[in-house]
Amino acid sequence: MFDSLAPSSALQLIRFADVDAFRPAESLEDARSIPLDVTNFAAARAVVNLPACRIIVARSFARILDTAYRVPGGMVILPMTDDLRASSSGMFLDSRFFAALRGNHDCHFVEPQTNHHALIIFSPALRDRGWFDRADALWARVADRAAHLHARQLVLDILRTASVNPHMFETREVAAHLQEGLLLAFDDLFHNDPLLDHGAPLAGARSARLVQQIDDYIAAYPTAPIYTANLADECGVSIRTLSSAVTKVRGMSLHQYIRLKRLWATRSQLLRSGGASVATCARAQGFHHLGEFAAAYRTTFHEAPSDTLARGRQTILRAG
Repeated sequence: MFDSLAPSSALQLIRFADVDAFRPAESLEDARSIPLDVTNFAAARAVVNLPACRIIVARSFARILDTAYRVPGGMVILPMTDDLRASSSGMFLDSRFFAALRGNHDCHFVEPQTNHHALIIFSPALRDRGWFDRADALWARVADRAAHLHARQLVLDILRTASVNPHMFETREVAAHLQEGLLLAFDDLFHNDPLLDHGAPLAGARSARLVQQIDDYIAAYPTAPIYTANLADECGVSIRTLSSAVTKVRGMSLHQYIRLKRLWATRSQLLRSGGASVATCARAQGFHHLGEFAAAYRTTFHEAPSDTLARGRQTILRAG
């Protein structure tokens, strides 16, 4: 995982040769580790900052860990491999679980082996997405497998992008696109099921109106970036309510629906863009991993984006 990364202006990459080198970094975080296997110590950490969250991917070591988390905006701990093993205050955790916390909590972990995990720490300024129902308590939940793998892959993609193309993080709009994709993935991970909403149940007509507002907004701004917080503000509801409405009306998550709308918006740009490239049109809609974009585009439209672009150019030439 770390061997393929190189430090850059956007990616902080630190490898610790022994526990004594690790201690200063740990002390800054109010954490205390007791190593269980000093001879095989090989800790490492990669850090990327996005506009409203920090991603820390760590390779830990066999240890007993006591730490005091202070995360007013919330935090998610995400296993990054399928072989994670740990326990928290006696509760066994493996790669099926992800953990979440908002507020202050003293945590006690035992890691009997080297583990790879990500900590995603959110800014208090980030719009509440209905993830953290309880404050000042770490809780673990079994993750949907597909949602977990998707979130894990996005974290890895962001790290690799920061390593290879750090200039992309210098533009706030690009960094915001990357962050939005991650936030949508966590919406799926937390699985905001409308049946689990503790508020009043949404009437079908109201849900339909909210989805229509999304469609109207995207139609009015066909080339603008699509951010869930903006959509929720436009509709005058919370992101959780908006997500519930989309699930009820469209039969898919808000993440999946936004992705589908982005693909259609990109197709529209390709068809009417005489000079722009596929990469330019894709990135304008938040697709910064072009291989993944091309695969999703082909699956949705049964042709390559370059074929759509060529057909659009031919149409423009004939019309001219």
